Amino acid sequence: MTQTPELESLTEESLTRGLMVLANLDRDLARILETLGSPPMWQREPGFATLLCIILEQQVSVAAARAVFTRLCGVVTLTPENFLILDDVQLRAIGFSRQKILYCRGLAQAIATDQLDLSKLQTMDETTIRTELKRLKGIGDWTVDIYLLMALQRPDVFPKGDLAIAIALQKLKNLATRPTPVQLEEMTQHWRPWRAVAARLLWHYYLSNPK
Repeated sequence: MTQTPELESLTEESLTRGLMVLANLDRDLARILETLGSPPMWQREPGFATLLCIILEQQVSVAAARAVFTRLCGVVTLTPENFLILDDVQLRAIGFSRQKILYCRGLAQAIATDQLDLSKLQTMDETTIRTELKRLKGIGDWTVDIYLLMALQRPDVFPKGDLAIAIALQKLKNLATRPTPVQLEEMTQHWRPWRAVAARLLWHYYLSNPK
């Protein structure tokens, strides 16, 4: 059965196609591609562990979040049920904040009690996925965007609340101020239906231009 374009997952082949389209649409994106080459796929395995890791990455560096995630995986085989066995003292020792204990426990509880089935997201449209995940405390648009973009590999997701992307676009376009999420949404409409590819290019640029 052929999927609708919205449900198609990005592949190496479609990433390359999207990069070519974007390079023709936007001279600045073309320059990133020419100087840095293709960005990574940044693909993650769909499921509980990845979504929990993205929650850990909220408002902290990826390195700090990954350190906590690695310590967690050293303590338990990471399943929702195993996570729920850990108490606050254990999670704080691993590096969880009180807030993220609450968020991750809520996620684990929703999956363990069959209120959320992450495997079913693959066949849902973006709006339905967003509604489904945002019912959980601590999961907002940025977390959903990153899950859609990296775990489900949707081609047209743009994380307009991502700080690195805002910084990259400000620098790339020589803007006087950092664009707001609303401005980012407006500025990137012409990149449809390849905004997730553009996001990868901007991360690629950001990581190659340390502040």
